[in-house]
Amino acid sequence: MPLIAVTATSEREAQPYVDALAARGGEARVLTPEHFEGVDEAMRGVSGLLLCGGYDVEPSRYGAERDPATGETDPRRDEMELGLLRDALDRNMPVLGICRGMQLINVAFGGTLLQDIPGHVEPGGDNDGSVRHEVYVAPGSKLGAIIGAGAVYRTNSLHHQGLKEAQRAPGLMASAFHPQDGIVEAIESPAHPWLVGVQCHPERESEVPKSFRKLFDWLVGWSGRFDAGDMP
Repeated sequence: MPLIAVTATSEREAQPYVDALAARGGEARVLTPEHFEGVDEAMRGVSGLLLCGGYDVEPSRYGAERDPATGETDPRRDEMELGLLRDALDRNMPVLGICRGMQLINVAFGGTLLQDIPGHVEPGGDNDGSVRHEVYVAPGSKLGAIIGAGAVYRTNSLHHQGLKEAQRAPGLMASAFHPQDGIVEAIESPAHPWLVGVQCHPERESEVPKSFRKLFDWLVGWSGRFDAGDMP
């Protein structure tokens, strides 16, 4: 059973992701800033990394002044996750970033963020603010291979920050877009074949196409191969 590090602000916040991994035979080690004791200890025995949704990334991390629209941040979580991500990439470990996790990956690679975007979350609305919109997944992309095909899908959305091509880190590729406003909905790295980030929330399984749930199968499956020393 592969052990996957799951980052969050609290164990309660991490639980839906933990449940998604457990349903596919993965074991989670939840890492929160409050109890973080360093990268070496946190990553001991770990064979995959899941960067979850949550607070906004601190704008100073990408050289920006704080916009009034930026919400609550947690610099301790930023620091923790950036250290864990560097370690995972150094070891070519499978990494999945979800929502904030995708944004943090972009920042880690030298990209920036739009601190407020319209239409991707409904503050105070039904279903915790989640909205639905179309996502175009590029054929031939890593994400397309994972979920089964490049096409237009209808997914959930629960973020007020994000990026377009102008904010994308040079070392990353955009593998999915919002077809109307150009917001990047997924990223991947040619240099790190086991790194994927998505803006949607596949852990909210009733809100995404079944094919997007395969992201957790992908993470657990490749983490198991990493653990067994069977990565290509």
